[in-house]
Amino acid sequence: MSRHVAIVTDSTAYLPQRTMERHGITAVPLTVVLGDQALEEGTEISARSLAQALQKRRSVTTSRPSPEVFAETYRRVAASGASGIVSLHLSAEFSGTYDAAVMAAREAPVPVRVVDTGMVAMALGFCALAAAESAEADGTIDDAVAAAEKRAAGTCAYFYVDTLDYLRRGGRIGAAQALLGSALAVKPLLQLDGGRIEMFEKVRTATKAIARLEEIVAERAGDSPVDIAVHHLAAPERASALAERLRVRVPGLADLHVSEVGAVIGAHTGPGLLGAVISPR
Repeated sequence: MSRHVAIVTDSTAYLPQRTMERHGITAVPLTVVLGDQALEEGTEISARSLAQALQKRRSVTTSRPSPEVFAETYRRVAASGASGIVSLHLSAEFSGTYDAAVMAAREAPVPVRVVDTGMVAMALGFCALAAAESAEADGTIDDAVAAAEKRAAGTCAYFYVDTLDYLRRGGRIGAAQALLGSALAVKPLLQLDGGRIEMFEKVRTATKAIARLEEIVAERAGDSPVDIAVHHLAAPERASALAERLRVRVPGLADLHVSEVGAVIGAHTGPGLLGAVISPR
C-alpha cells in the first residue's frame, strides 16, 4: 500500500466528480434542511430542487457536517494508505465546517492539517486542486498546505445576485446593505473579501451588472495564465454566455469551468446567481 498525502475538502468546493476521482480528493457533504428534511448536498438534493423550493418560498437552512462525519472520513482515508491529510474548507465566516474538522482531526489516526481557506465554491476547489497537485509530486503536508494557501492568496471571486434577500435571511450580509439595495432598486455586485461577502458595486440593471461582472473578471485575469470558474443557480444561459465571452477576452485563460452551484451556496444566494472565480496559476 503506497503512502501519500491525501486531500479532503467539503461539498461547497463544487469540483467535478471526475476531477475529484482523478486527483483522489474526498469531499465531505454539508447538509441542507428543507422543511423538516435534512438532505446531504450533492447526493440527496439537487440545485434544481433547491431553486424550486426557494421560488416557492419554502424554509431552507444549511448546517455543517458533524465532527463524527469528519472523523469517519479521516479514518477511511487513512485506511486507504494516506500518511497524512490536508483538510481544506470553506470560510469559517460562513460555516462551522472548519471547527468540526478541527475537532475531528485531534483523534485522527494520521496527522491532519485543517485549513480555513477563506474561500467557497471553485475558489475553494482551486485550492484543493493545488494541494492535490503538490501531493502528487510527492510533496509533504507542509508543501500541500503552502500550495493551497498560495492559490487562495491569489484567487478572487465576484458575483451577481437578483436580490440580497436570501443573503440577508441567512445572515451572510448585513440587513442595512440588503435594505439599501432594495430601496434603491439596484442590482448588487458582491465580492469575497477576507472570507466574507461584501458589497463591491451597485448597478442599476441586471444587464449592466452582468456586463460589469465580465469587465471585472477580464481586468482581474490580465494576461498571465489563469483558471476561471463561472457559477450560476438556475441561470444556465447567463453562465454559458459569460463563459463564451471570457474565452475571447482573457488571453491567458488555461482552464474554464462552468457549473451550477450546489444547494448550500444556492440557499444563501437564490436563483439567478451568476458568479466568477479568477485564480492565477
